Amino acid sequence: MKSVILGKKELPIPLIQGGMGIGVSRCRLAGAVAKEGGMGVISTAQIGYDEPEFYKHPEACNLKVLPDQIRKAKEISEGKGMVGVNIMVATKDYGAYVKTACEAGVDAIISGAGLPTELPLYAEGYETALAPIVSSRKSAEVILKYWDRKYHRTADFLVIEGPKAGGHLGFSREDLAKYNDLDYDAEICSILEVKKNYEEKYGAAIPVFVAGGIFTAEDVQHVLKLGADGVQAASRFVATEECDASDAYKQAYVDAKEEDVVIIDSPVGMPGRAIRNTFIRSIEGKNEKITHCFQCLKACNPAKAHYCITKALINAVEGNLNEGLIFCGSRIGEIREISTVAQVIKELFHE
Repeated sequence: MKSVILGKKELPIPLIQGGMGIGVSRCRLAGAVAKEGGMGVISTAQIGYDEPEFYKHPEACNLKVLPDQIRKAKEISEGKGMVGVNIMVATKDYGAYVKTACEAGVDAIISGAGLPTELPLYAEGYETALAPIVSSRKSAEVILKYWDRKYHRTADFLVIEGPKAGGHLGFSREDLAKYNDLDYDAEICSILEVKKNYEEKYGAAIPVFVAGGIFTAEDVQHVLKLGADGVQAASRFVATEECDASDAYKQAYVDAKEEDVVIIDSPVGMPGRAIRNTFIRSIEGKNEKITHCFQCLKACNPAKAHYCITKALINAVEGNLNEGLIFCGSRIGEIREISTVAQVIKELFHE
């Protein structure tokens, strides 16, 4: 198992814990993963959801809490591994989140849910490692070419998020139905070819982490043999003692079967993978009346959205599962018990 250099820091274990919002991956989970030598990732999506003033001033609460969460994660990590944040491009006032995270000394920013064309602009002057999330050769070509021309730099690392990932997905429903393991292996290899041009130009390696359906040591070895440098895993870390979600949320992962996993439509038009529960059944074919907007995503129009994603995700993370949206990866049916971060990493990287 080789360490990986990301920007100016070394990641001892080539593992990124995927960012999960709202509130599923905050300082406790991210700090615990970093303490074991991986990169723990805090999701900035409505990170201040449990602040007293969140209902009235969500963005102010989010930006207030973010530096504190980064600091606490670093304290938990005891200086080991790396602490990163996941910031969705679709977030309103995206730039403020990037700058706040950089000022707080975060080690890395991973950004998707759109192409992070302005990420280097907002992070300029800081040593934070920057990584776009890509799902296809085309998206990798577009963002690497743009950063090269606009900012005269390249990515510090890449995260390739495949069709088996959880939460919002960078694929159409048609693409999700089309891909099988062999098809996506070819896409991964194609993206690896794209980044070589920029490695040569800038005289620096661009490590690649593959995400989506990473569940066993065999999965890890498979993508490493394709040429990747590491993996990103998320769902496996939900059912751990250190995860920031409620016990009820974690137990939902343990109880879920393969047939409970469905593709849903997000209020912003993106497909997403979630557990089909009472909430999902309640919104099928009808719209939920939205009485308050939390100003979370740029493209969301409360007048047209069929449910409030912030409200649904907060309900879930707090344990109100019947009224909550539980995002998940494609393989949660294989989770059988509540484990620990150390045990999950041991299982993924056993010799």
